[in-house]
Amino acid sequence: MGKRRRAREAALSILYQLEFRPGKTEEVFRTFWADSPFPPEVQAFAQELVAGTVAHREEIDTLISRYAEHWHFSRIALVDRNILRVATYEFLFHKEIPEKVILNEAIEIAKQYGSEDSGRFVNGILDKIRTITRPPLLEPAER
Repeated sequence: MGKRRRAREAALSILYQLEFRPGKTEEVFRTFWADSPFPPEVQAFAQELVAGTVAHREEIDTLISRYAEHWHFSRIALVDRNILRVATYEFLFHKEIPEKVILNEAIEIAKQYGSEDSGRFVNGILDKIRTITRPPLLEPAER
């Protein structure tokens, strides 16, 4: 498993814990890293994902709510919700990461940690968010 995948999984775990301990980000980081030592580069990327997701949570949650058709945001499973948050954060603020990588990683993590339907659910919502956050470039003839 790659370092970025491990960082995304760590970020998911930390964000999940923050659902029950809001405002305790530094404390959750400290406890998590003490219990689950990871290489420094994994920790750094995971912390950046968590910090960015938390800092832009309102904007991210608004996007997810908009594209989660027929689902009230509060009814989305916590694991799925936080996978969606991290991937949406990456779409918005990590333009250097290919959109297919973000989408595939989120789907695989959803399959591993979510319910039987989580992969399809996450894919459906993120595919819509991707088209808004990463519109396709026009070919020269279309301009």
